[in-house]
Amino acid sequence: MFTGIIEVMGKVVGKRISSGNIEFEIESIITPELNIDQSVSHNGVCLTVTNIKSSVYTVTAIQETLRKSNLSELNIGDFVNLERSMPANGRFDGHIVQGHVDQVGICSSIKEDQGSHIFTFNYEEKKGCITVEKGSITVNGISLTVINSLKNQFSVAIIPFTFQHTNLQFIKLGDKVNLEFDVLGKYVQRILEK
Repeated sequence: MFTGIIEVMGKVVGKRISSGNIEFEIESIITPELNIDQSVSHNGVCLTVTNIKSSVYTVTAIQETLRKSNLSELNIGDFVNLERSMPANGRFDGHIVQGHVDQVGICSSIKEDQGSHIFTFNYEEKKGCITVEKGSITVNGISLTVINSLKNQFSVAIIPFTFQHTNLQFIKLGDKVNLEFDVLGKYVQRILEK
C-alpha cells in the first residue's frame, strides 16, 4: 500500500520488450536502499524490483499493467514518480493508494494560477471510476485533491513544490497519465449497487 506522496523521480535508462512484457531499468537515488522483491510505485503502478546494480534497478510491467497504464509509452530519458510502500509505523500523509491503476486519463487543460497550476484530465466513465469535489484522486502516483468534479473530467490544483518535484512539470496537453480512483469511493459505490 502507498500514500501518494512521491519520494523522488527516477529516470528510465533502459527498456526491453520480453515476451510482450516490458523490463524497465530505473536510475534513482533510492536504489541503494531497495531490495529485490520489494514493491515500488512507478507513476502509480506497483512493480516489483527484480534486479539491482549500483544506482539502477529493474522492474517488469506485464501485459495487464501495460493495457491499463501509460507505462508502455515511457522511453529512455523519461522521468517516473517513485514511492516505496508505506511502512506499518509510518505517517499517512496522502490517502490510501493501492498501486493498481484503473485507467489512463488525458490532460485537457493546464493553467497557471498565481504560482500554482490547475490541471484538468478527461477519463472514461466506468464502474468505480468516479470523483467527488474535495475527494482524493491519484494521478501518476501523486495523491491529489479534486477541485472540479464533472462527468468524465476533473481538475486538480498543484502547489509549486509538487510541480517541481514530480513529473507533472513535464506533462503537456494530450499527454496520458495513470489514474487510480479512491478505493473507499469504489467500495461505497459497489455496496450501493447491491
